[in-house]
Amino acid sequence: MCANVIVAEDDAKQAELVRRYLEREGHAVTVVSDGLAALEQARQGAPDLLVLDVMMPRADGLDVVRILRSEGRELAVLMLTARATEDDLLLGLDLGADDYMTKPYSPRELMARVRTLLRRTRRDGGREDSHVLRVGSLAVDPVRHEVAVEGVGVECTPGEFRLLSAMAAEPERVFTREQLLAELHGFDRYISSRTVDVHIMNLRKKIERAPRRPARLLTVFGVGYKLMDPQKGAPRAAAR
Repeated sequence: MCANVIVAEDDAKQAELVRRYLEREGHAVTVVSDGLAALEQARQGAPDLLVLDVMMPRADGLDVVRILRSEGRELAVLMLTARATEDDLLLGLDLGADDYMTKPYSPRELMARVRTLLRRTRRDGGREDSHVLRVGSLAVDPVRHEVAVEGVGVECTPGEFRLLSAMAAEPERVFTREQLLAELHGFDRYISSRTVDVHIMNLRKKIERAPRRPARLLTVFGVGYKLMDPQKGAPRAAAR
């Protein structure tokens, strides 16, 4: 599974280590050392993955991912950082990162994360089934990677799209946080289940008329979440 990968890392030794591991697995690698260079490279061609350090000169990694997602760019983003708090992790995911590793990390684990991200990205973008998933006026197109509500397009990050696609494929099914987390990242002891809550909160802002009183993306207390057709009259008491 060869891919075009950008490594944005201002620590030259760390960048060289990551480059060697990626090239050993057959990937084409471009290394940059600051945030603006990362943006420039990501806008050129069609990179598959950006391995992005958070603390960089000229523009930090959080700014880079925020800008890329605001431009609608769908390349996978794996963030690297020395910041290890849960709030930092959730902020990165909230902005549109697909995965997050804290330093120091094992290069072998990093390569495993890269393989998982690329495999999932290829799976999502290469499905032959062109069937559009519909839940009421919500439409999810797995092939074109598009979401629409009442005919109006909605921009979703890759993580949000995977989560929404999984739920749209089985409307009214109650998914536990662990099941949704597996859909997003695989079973990973380093990622908190609060990751799912962040994606749900962001999706509600995009697909609900009243995000604080959701009618589509409902909480099932003590269990998880489910996606409903609002016209079926789901109880509002369960939808906070």
